[in-house]
Amino acid sequence: MRQTWTRAFLWISVIAWGCLLGAKLFDLQVLVAAWSSSPPESLDLLPYGPRYPVDTGEFFIPSSAALLVSTLGALVAGWRTPTNYRVLLAVSLVAIFGTLILTVTMFWPLNAALWAVAQGSPNAVQEHDTIIRMVREWVALDWVRIACGSAGFIASIRAISVPYPIAPRETTPVSRLTKLMYAVGIAAILAFVAYFVSQV
Repeated sequence: MRQTWTRAFLWISVIAWGCLLGAKLFDLQVLVAAWSSSPPESLDLLPYGPRYPVDTGEFFIPSSAALLVSTLGALVAGWRTPTNYRVLLAVSLVAIFGTLILTVTMFWPLNAALWAVAQGSPNAVQEHDTIIRMVREWVALDWVRIACGSAGFIASIRAISVPYPIAPRETTPVSRLTKLMYAVGIAAILAFVAYFVSQV
């Protein structure tokens, strides 16, 4: 049963990683290239505005949440596998979780600041050099997201490409404290998913 669940979650994560990475590369090379070409004038090409009335979050947020849940599910289901296999499962989870934390803590504030500039808000940043710096920072951080995603994608592909390993039976029972720590960690990730999806 654990093998079935692990493989099922892995298939979901591999497909989700592929879709998200492809979409992110398109976003960076086409959409971001347009609105970051000559700030602040080019910022009117930002998503959500009249010249590009599309909410990219409607794709990225649910897809990323599904990926986070599937990578967590794969790690939980495959927890009793040998360490080298568990590492592959963990790398994928850490990659998407780290990417989402980066998105919430860095990108969302930058998006709001750049959107304020695009709208001509009176509270927006006015200094030309600062606007250019924010745009360059956004683009550089987006490459970090792509690097993290690539690592997670490769780890998931590797995990699904090898035979499912069977670990020897554990002779030492897992302590209650360890189980509690696992439960708290899983609950924290699921709470983050709920918060992330609620922002759509």
